[in-house]
Amino acid sequence: MSLRNITLVSFGRFDNDFLNKLVEGISKEFQLQVKAKEGFIDLSDYYDPLRRQYNGNDLLKEVDTRYSFDSLKTIGLFNVDLFIPILTYIFGQAQLDGKSGIVSLYRLSNERYGIAPDDNVLLDRAIKEVVHELGHTFGLIHCHTPTCVMRSSTYVEDLDQKSANLCHNCQKVLNF
Repeated sequence: MSLRNITLVSFGRFDNDFLNKLVEGISKEFQLQVKAKEGFIDLSDYYDPLRRQYNGNDLLKEVDTRYSFDSLKTIGLFNVDLFIPILTYIFGQAQLDGKSGIVSLYRLSNERYGIAPDDNVLLDRAIKEVVHELGHTFGLIHCHTPTCVMRSSTYVEDLDQKSANLCHNCQKVLNF
């Protein structure tokens, strides 16, 4: 059986309209069917009280183990502060050339930085981060083209400066 779809699994409360627009944005870049569904993970098992954050490595393993069986690629969508041991925080993470990734909206919203909420900015950042993590699952590494979605993003300003699209070179790697 050849799986030709991407599944976005939401963990927590997300607006349906937001999820539908996110699915639409993802499908534009990868030309694959994208579906959204709800999942459940007891996040308390992944919370590090010393850091006051959630372990991205362990959450990624859980998403991969429990939710990636019926899709070509799977992204777990969260709204909690994620970390990996070598970084202060992460927007997302994925298995390079694997099946799964995770993204959190926690640090993508304007409110986190004392700026007025903007649903369009949040959606734009979320699309870019999900497409970026999916790129890793398809085997892409970080790109040096400034506007490529595969360029590394440490800060939300980095996300804002790049497009939601793969550059020509990254498209060639994927044969798009």
